[in-house]
Amino acid sequence: MNGSPAHGRARPLTALAVVSCAVFMAMLDNLAVNNALPRVGAEMGLGVSGLQWVVAAYTLTFAACLLSGSVLGERLGQRRAFVAGMLVFCAGSACSALAPDWATLVAGRVVQGIGAAVLMPASMALLRHVFADPVRRTRAMGVRGGAAGLGVALGPTIGGPLVDAFGWRSVMWINVPVGVAVVLLAPRVLPRVPPAPARWDPAGQVLAVTGLGSLIHALVQGPVDGWTAPAVLATLALAALALPAFVVAEYRAPAPMLDVRLLRERVPAAASLACFTAGLGLFGSVFFLTLYLQNVLGWSATGAGLVFLTSSAFIVLAAPAAGALAACQGARLPLMSGLLLCAVALLGLSRYDRYAAYGGYGWLLPVLGAGVGLTFVSAVIAAVQRASASRTAMTSALMDTLRELGGVVGVAALGAILTGRMRPALYERATAAGVPDGLAHDLAGSVIRHGAAAVLDTPAAGPMAAAGRVWVEEAFVDGLQLALRCGALVLLGAAAAVALLLRGDRAAAAEPSLPPAAVTRRP
Repeated sequence: MNGSPAHGRARPLTALAVVSCAVFMAMLDNLAVNNALPRVGAEMGLGVSGLQWVVAAYTLTFAACLLSGSVLGERLGQRRAFVAGMLVFCAGSACSALAPDWATLVAGRVVQGIGAAVLMPASMALLRHVFADPVRRTRAMGVRGGAAGLGVALGPTIGGPLVDAFGWRSVMWINVPVGVAVVLLAPRVLPRVPPAPARWDPAGQVLAVTGLGSLIHALVQGPVDGWTAPAVLATLALAALALPAFVVAEYRAPAPMLDVRLLRERVPAAASLACFTAGLGLFGSVFFLTLYLQNVLGWSATGAGLVFLTSSAFIVLAAPAAGALAACQGARLPLMSGLLLCAVALLGLSRYDRYAAYGGYGWLLPVLGAGVGLTFVSAVIAAVQRASASRTAMTSALMDTLRELGGVVGVAALGAILTGRMRPALYERATAAGVPDGLAHDLAGSVIRHGAAAVLDTPAAGPMAAAGRVWVEEAFVDGLQLALRCGALVLLGAAAAVALLLRGDRAAAAEPSLPPAAVTRRP
C-alpha cells in the first residue's frame, strides 16, 4: 500500500466506514454495559457505588487519556495509533469478559478506556487526510458524529438482548470480533499519515488523572463512607489542588496536550460547555434509569433496552439535522435546542414513581434522544470546523474528553445526590415500620454498599423482608427524582450560558480562528 490518501469515491467511503465502525464500538461501551449492571451487581454483591465504578472505570480513563491519545497519534502516525488503540480496546474487552471478580472487571474496563482514548482522536485526524474537500469533509465528520451518537444510542438496546440470551459477559465479548475486523481492514483502506514531532506533556497527564480520579472517588464514595471520612476528604482536597494546577500547567506548557486558548473563543467555549453538560445529563440519567426500569419497574434487560429504542432512533435522526443546522445557521440554535430538550426530558422523567407505566413516560425518551443528537454532533462540528489541520485531533479529543468527562461526572454527581437522599429515606421508612434504630441504620448502610439483596442478610429479614424491598424501591425512587431534577437544572443553566456566549449566531459562526500568534505550535 502506498502512503498517500486514496482518491476516487469507493476508497474514501470505505475508510469512512472503518473509522465509523471503530467509533461506534468505542461509544457503544459507554452504555451497553448499563443493562448488564443489575446482573453484575447480583453476581458480585455490589451496591450502587460498586456499579458506578464499573462504568466510571471506562469513562474516566477514556476522558483522562484522550488528550494524550491525540499526542500519541501524532508521534506514531494516525493510522498506527488507530490500530493500536483498537487492539488495546479488544484486549480490555476480553479481560472484562473473563473477569472472576469486581477488581478484575474494573481493571479490564480501564484498559478498554485507554484503547478508546487512543483510537478516537486518530479517527478524526484520519478523516482530514481522506477528505480534502471541505464540504465532503464536513459531511464525513457528520457521519462519524452520527456513528458515535448511534453507539451511545444503541448501547442499552443492544446490551439488553445480549444479557438475557448469553449473560452479562457477552456485552464485553461482542467487541472482540468487530475489533479484529477493523484491525485487519485499517491498513488496507486508511491513509498512512507520517508521524509528526510532538512533545509529551507528562505533567499535564499526571495532573489530569490525579485531579479527575480524586474528584470521582470523592463523589462516588462520599455518600457511602461519609463525607467526613479521611479518604473522602483527602481526595476532595487533592482534586481541589490538582485540577487548577492542570489548567495552569497547560497554559504555561510550550507543547500542552490541551491548548486552553481554544476555550477563549466563543464557539469552542460554548460547544465545550454543551458537550460536557449533555454528557452529564445523558450518561447520568441512563445509568440510573436502567436500574430503575429493571430493579423497580420489573423490566427484563431486553425490555429495558427496548424502552430506550425510541431514544436511540431520535439520536440517529437528529444527528444529520444537527450537522445541517450547524453548517448553515451556526451553533447557537442546535446547541440551545438540544440542551433544552434534554432538560425537559429529565424534568419529565423525575415525576414518575414505582408504579409508572410506559404509556406515561415513554414519550420523554424520544425527547431525550433528539436533544442528545442535536447537542453532541453540532458541538463537535462547530469546534472542529474552526480548528486548523494541525489541531484537528486535539480539538476532536477535547470534545470527546468533555463528553466523557460529563458522563463520568454525571454518574458520580447524580449518584451522590441519589445515594445521599436514598440512605435517609430508607432509614426513615424502616424506623417508621418499627425497626429498631440500630438495625435500620445497618440496613440502610448494607443496601447502599451491597444492593437490595442486603435486605435479606439483616436481622430485620424474615417477615419484614418483603416490606424491606418496598422500602428500598421507594427510597431509590426518592433519590432518583431528586437527581434527575438537579441534572435538569444544570442543563437549563448551560442552555442559558450558550445563549449568552453565542449572541449573534451567524457572526459567531463566521469568526476567524485564533490568530497565528495565539496558537501554541508543537516543535
